[in-house]
Amino acid sequence: MNPKTVLTTALGYYRENRERFLAEFIQFLRIPGVSTLPQHKADVRKAAEVLSEGLRSLGMSNTELIEGEAGRNPLVYSEWLGAPGNPTILFYGHYDVQPADPIDEWIDPPFEPAIRGQDVYARGASDDKGNTLILLKAVEGFLKGVGRLPVNVKFLIEGEEEVGGAHIESYVPHHPDKLRADAAVICDTAMFAPGVPAITTGLRGLVYVEVEARGSAHDLHSGAYGGAAPNPLQALAEIIAGLKGRDGKILIPGIYRRVKRPSAPELAGWKRLPFNERALLKKEVGARALEGEVGFSVLERLWARPTLEVHGIRGGFTGEGPKTVIPAVAAAKISMRLVPMMQPAEVIRLLSRRVKALTPPAIRTTVRPLSQAPATVVDIENRYVKTAALALEKAFEKKAVFVRCGGTIPIAGLFARYLKIPVVLMGFGLPDDNLHAPNEKFHLPNFYRGIEAMGLYLDLLGQ
Repeated sequence: MNPKTVLTTALGYYRENRERFLAEFIQFLRIPGVSTLPQHKADVRKAAEVLSEGLRSLGMSNTELIEGEAGRNPLVYSEWLGAPGNPTILFYGHYDVQPADPIDEWIDPPFEPAIRGQDVYARGASDDKGNTLILLKAVEGFLKGVGRLPVNVKFLIEGEEEVGGAHIESYVPHHPDKLRADAAVICDTAMFAPGVPAITTGLRGLVYVEVEARGSAHDLHSGAYGGAAPNPLQALAEIIAGLKGRDGKILIPGIYRRVKRPSAPELAGWKRLPFNERALLKKEVGARALEGEVGFSVLERLWARPTLEVHGIRGGFTGEGPKTVIPAVAAAKISMRLVPMMQPAEVIRLLSRRVKALTPPAIRTTVRPLSQAPATVVDIENRYVKTAALALEKAFEKKAVFVRCGGTIPIAGLFARYLKIPVVLMGFGLPDDNLHAPNEKFHLPNFYRGIEAMGLYLDLLGQ
C-alpha cells in the first residue's frame, strides 16, 4: 500500500467510525474516576482497566498496568514497535478527573454525559478523557484500518495527574530505557479559540503549599478570652494580605529575581492573536472586571508572569447559626505559578521566609509543600513541533498559532529532564471548556478533527 493510500485509508476509518468513537467516549465519561477522593478508588482503577483493554484490542503489545506503592493508582503502558528505523513517539495522557463539586451547579449530573448542541458535557470531558481518547483513536485508524502504524508508538497514561502525579514522577526517572523515544506528545492543552489550533510553547511551573497557623492549645470562648487570646484566622488573613498587593504584585522579597519577559518577537506574536479581553471576561471569567499585575497585558499576565493565589481557608466554626469560638488552628491552601528560570525549591524558601516574617509573635506558622514543578519552554524550531503545526494546519485548514499556557503539566518537565526528548504540546480543548469547574465540556467537532490531526501527524512523521 503506497503512502497516500495508507493515509486515505486511515482518514476513511476515522470518518466511518465516528458514531462508535462517540459512544465509547460517553461510556468512558461515565466512570467517576476522581483521584482526589478515596471513595472513588475503585472507579479510578476501572478507568485504567478500560484503557488497557482498549489498547490491547487495537493490537498494541506489552500492555500492562504498572502498579506503584500501596495506594497509588496504576500507570497504563503499551507499545507498538513495528516500524524499525522510523521515529518513536511517546504519547501521554491521564485518566483521572477532578471532583465535580459544586454538584448543584451542574445542568446535568457530572457523570451522566449529556450532548447539547455540538458539545458533550461531563466531568473529565476535556481534562483529559477526550484528549486521551484522541490519541488511542488516531492509532486505531492505522492498526485496524491499515494494519500497521507509520511510526513506533508508546503510551504512558497516568491516574494521578489531578493529585500531583507522585507515581509517574517516581517512575519516569528510573525507566528511561523502557520509555526511550524521539519525542513525547502531551495531549492535555487547548486550542487558542474555536477553529484556531495551537501549539503550546510554554507552561508555567507550580508551587502549592498549605500554611498552618496555631494559637492557643484548644478552641476558646470569645467572650471569656476575646481581646487577649491570639486568633489564628485573623493572623492568617494578615499573612495572606502581606503576600500580594492590590496592584497584583507579589510581596515576597527576591521572588522576581529570575523573572524575564518573553522576547520581543514572541510578545509581538501574541498581539496578533485573535484575543478579545471583553470576551474572556464575559464568557470565561464571568466577573465584574479583570485583575492582575499592573503594567502587563492580560496574555502576559496569564502566560508569562508569576502569580500567587489563595484556594481555600479553613478554621473555626462555619456551620449554621452562631458559635462564638476563637479557633486554635487555621490553615490556607496557597499556590504560586512560576515562569521559566524560577526554581520551585527556591520559591518555597522565599515564601516560607516571608510567611515567618509576617507571623504575629503569639502565632506559630508552618508551611507545608504539597506539590511543585518547574516551568517548561518548548523549542518551536524542533522537527517534531514543526510537523505538529503542519498536521494541525492540514486538519483544521488554518495555520496553528504558537501560544503559552498559564497552567502546569509536570510530566513535560520530567520527559525533558530524564528522557532528554522534545515535548510536543498539542491539545484540542477550548478555553471555555470549564476545566475543574461545573459543566465541563468537549467540543465534538474538535474531538473528530483532533483524531484526524493526530493521524496526519503520525503519517507525516513516517514519511
